Amino acid sequence: MGNRLSALDTSFLHLEGDGAHMHVAAIMTFEGPPPAYDEVVDLVVGRLDRVPRYRQRLAFVPFGLGRPRWVDDPYFNPRYHIRHAGLPAPGGDAELAQLAARLFGQRLDRSRPLWELLLVEGLSGGRFALISKTHHALVDGISGVDIASLLFDLAPDAERPAPPAPWAPRPLPTRAELLAEALLERTTMPGEIARGVRALTRWPRRAAERLAGAVSDIGELALGGISPVPATPLNVPIGPHRRYAWLDERLEDFRAIKAALGGTINDVVLTGVALTLGRWLRERGHDTDGLVLRAMVPVSVRVEDERGALGNRVAAMWAPLPVGQADPVACHAAVRAAMADLRESGQAVGAERLTKLADFAPPTILSQAARLQPRQRFFNLVITNVPGPQFPLYMLGRRMTSLRPVVPLAKRQALGVAVMSYNGQMHFGLLGDYDALPDLDRIQAHLAGAFADLRAAAGAPSENGERADRFTRSSTRAAS
Repeated sequence: MGNRLSALDTSFLHLEGDGAHMHVAAIMTFEGPPPAYDEVVDLVVGRLDRVPRYRQRLAFVPFGLGRPRWVDDPYFNPRYHIRHAGLPAPGGDAELAQLAARLFGQRLDRSRPLWELLLVEGLSGGRFALISKTHHALVDGISGVDIASLLFDLAPDAERPAPPAPWAPRPLPTRAELLAEALLERTTMPGEIARGVRALTRWPRRAAERLAGAVSDIGELALGGISPVPATPLNVPIGPHRRYAWLDERLEDFRAIKAALGGTINDVVLTGVALTLGRWLRERGHDTDGLVLRAMVPVSVRVEDERGALGNRVAAMWAPLPVGQADPVACHAAVRAAMADLRESGQAVGAERLTKLADFAPPTILSQAARLQPRQRFFNLVITNVPGPQFPLYMLGRRMTSLRPVVPLAKRQALGVAVMSYNGQMHFGLLGDYDALPDLDRIQAHLAGAFADLRAAAGAPSENGERADRFTRSSTRAAS
């Protein structure tokens, strides 16, 4: 029988509904002519033994008396999950983004393995694309990088692996078996807790220190995220349909900005988003004087020997976004100082401990907690920043030229910003609710302008190689 979902992974199932879809995704473009559809199917099937969960589906415990389990799908058909489409003329980025947005607005079928892969032909410039979609309960951004690496090669002429052994699914558990196992776990869990208590009493001093640390860390998390956030056009009821846009930047520019202004590359990312949202809100006629939004920034707590493992090992930090600060240097200084304080505060550690404690919560409590999410206003948007491979990847001899990520929208969260670095590039994916953000292209334009202003403020080289020692692009010109 497959593994039972963790409390965190189960919460992503409960968060779906009312327009929210909990899948992560990516658009990958490649140079060269597209491979044949059958070649792609054979490639994926030939490597599924490395990611066996891609042939597993969810089994739900009757009456909700236990968290779901992963079980082998006896009806697994790779051609259901690997699909094929062609772009309409002229086959440019706009058509690709529109196709992707339609896919991202469709919920994955829970009666099947929770992933899809679409081969897209007809891109201009002799290119093709792959669009992947995987449920958040199956994989998070960090482990997703490792899974993608399994499907690609490090060289265009890499040797193809030997065909895997035939796969035989294990029998599906019956409803009675699922229920009996869940009830058995409930009766044995108190014994596990008792053993833990006995272990703690053997080392009372160490237990006291750990308890004090846990309380302190969880307190930091509560202080950082318990207060309501300001109301914005981003925090409205959302529907099922999506818009998608992206922005490609150079990683070396972010390193240059970091070197000149201090902090981290993530500070530069957050500063760019803060400047962008401030300009966008003012363009919509909103007063941003002194306004500070809050972003939920997932942080990986996956250790090195867990790389490649499926499931979520993430915690959260609450990052302030001073959108009322229009000056790029001052905005960066504010973000840098705030994030330095958060990194020292133990917020992420506290979040991880809370997710571990949640493993002891009955599934019905988890479900009710997830349903309360639309009534809470703890963050305005989600911003993810995942480091990808800094070397080219190949699929069937074709080089991947871009990897544009997608983070799902929660209820009452109309914008998600996903960032992934790949082979010297920083790829920004903007997912917006279709009705709430008809001007998503304006956010995209403001984001480009914000990073141009940060490059200018840092004296970083522009794309044509010249150095900019003063602001060369105002927010008005950037958005035009």
